[in-house]
Amino acid sequence: MTALALPRPLASTWRPRPDSVRAAVPAPEPDADAPERLPDPDAALVARLRARDEAAFVELVDRYGAAMARVARLYVRDRAVVEEVVQETWLGVLQGLDRFEERSSFKTWLFRILANRARTRGTREARTMPVSALAAAEAGSGEPAVDPDRFLDAAHGRYPGHWSAPPRAWESLPEERLLSQETLGHLSAAIEALPPAQREVIRLRDVDGWDAAEVCAALGLTQGNQRVLLHRARAKVRNALEGYLDPQLAT
Repeated sequence: MTALALPRPLASTWRPRPDSVRAAVPAPEPDADAPERLPDPDAALVARLRARDEAAFVELVDRYGAAMARVARLYVRDRAVVEEVVQETWLGVLQGLDRFEERSSFKTWLFRILANRARTRGTREARTMPVSALAAAEAGSGEPAVDPDRFLDAAHGRYPGHWSAPPRAWESLPEERLLSQETLGHLSAAIEALPPAQREVIRLRDVDGWDAAEVCAALGLTQGNQRVLLHRARAKVRNALEGYLDPQLAT
């Protein structure tokens, strides 16, 4: 189950919608230059959802509810508003499902609706910086991904710029230590300590298993910014774990 459960009464409100509501739900936009897509992993659930299968709806909520709440939180501050945005998004999905032509994945369509609604609520809540601007600021901040002290400086005659304290391989560590609850707790804390855009990119990519295109579509990022944010997030998380697993290299 996810951290955010959608009340079942939403399913009971699923009724044919007037044109005014239907027009408010964005339809997927075709991209003639896009590469051939892999089969949508949600296709079977979407087919069941079209047949008014409530169990399929609950399964989709379980699958995406937590990620939706995290993404919405990038736009709005208050948790109650985040929950409202997520519920409004699901209601929009139910009301607009007949317009979903499967030109994009269901996940992409779902998070496009979420971003539109969260952006609108964020504006209402007087949050002035959109996620794309927040991500661009983090990606363009000029901060080094790795502490410069880990490299030899120009005074080193033979190998300037090379590692002075290179990352150590962790294969030699006992597997039970790498997978222990304590280690996983340090990993979770390191991710939580990241700047907002870096935190969400690494969660979607490395925790939820999304590909780069899906993350860019959900967060409104360019491919370049997504790569920079992911690289910096991974470097910071590795550095934090390194300090725990190998204290001699703590920075």
